[in-house]
Amino acid sequence: MATLNHLIENAPNGSDHTVAVAAAADLAVLEAISMAVSRKMARFHLYDDEAAMTAMIREYFPQLLGHPDVQLYHVSSVEKAAEQAVKSVFMNESDILMKGQIATAVLLKAVLNPEYGLRTGSVMSHIAAFEVPGFDRLIFVTDAGMNISPDLPQKVQIIQNAVQIARSVGVELPIVAPLAGVEVINPNMQATLDAAALTAMNRRGQIKDCIVDGPYALDNAISVDAAKHKRIAGDNAGKADILLVPTIESGNILYKSLVFFSNAKVGSIIAGAKAPIVLSSRADSAESKLYSLALAICSSLTLGTYIRRN
Repeated sequence: MATLNHLIENAPNGSDHTVAVAAAADLAVLEAISMAVSRKMARFHLYDDEAAMTAMIREYFPQLLGHPDVQLYHVSSVEKAAEQAVKSVFMNESDILMKGQIATAVLLKAVLNPEYGLRTGSVMSHIAAFEVPGFDRLIFVTDAGMNISPDLPQKVQIIQNAVQIARSVGVELPIVAPLAGVEVINPNMQATLDAAALTAMNRRGQIKDCIVDGPYALDNAISVDAAKHKRIAGDNAGKADILLVPTIESGNILYKSLVFFSNAKVGSIIAGAKAPIVLSSRADSAESKLYSLALAICSSLTLGTYIRRN
């Protein structure tokens, strides 16, 4: 899929998907839900102060009042909203979790709860799908939101999560570029050593369903012309689908640079949990939240199978 609108158009029928939204009393969140309901993408369970949700819906989205695909559940705090939304997924009443007007740390505390949380034993990681002006494909960036400084085994699982998401939206054999500051192996730069190890592991079948090639600097990972100019050999140079960043800081900077400097459109989720988690920023637009929902819906059908197999 070349655009995020294609993602929405090709999302599986929503009758099979229910989204639990923690702290739903937010205009951008409700706007995204309204757009999703109008497209019949999913059903929604909304957790927040019921009076606040009802007031917002009545004023701005009256078509949602009494809608059979939208259920309101009253809770007394954002912590309770997170708890009840996560429990809804844990109990299989919902199959996607969505962040509303709530701090990420509060939601993740519930996600990681040992009694009713959504851990699977795998590393959970953040994957963002970008539609960047001038590019003929979606660019996936991972991990910009979960793992601070992942080691080599964690990077393997982060790649596997991202590959599963990319494949769920039609990228059959994604090219993964482990990023570093340079495109050669430097013993003093751990990112280049990890990139070389990941490349070797992929060639030996330890990382499946993708092509891993690196290290690459960003320009050589996404631009064929830049790679040719630097005389970087190989069929994968400049053709990356998935950009694996070395740390959360570099991922966060790349993510926000794409949004604010390049006017890129984005949808993002967390994979590696029992169910996809829509974890867009509270500052993200309703459009971005809708893209994130579409990405979660597309991935939900294959997530469990992929995690068990790997």
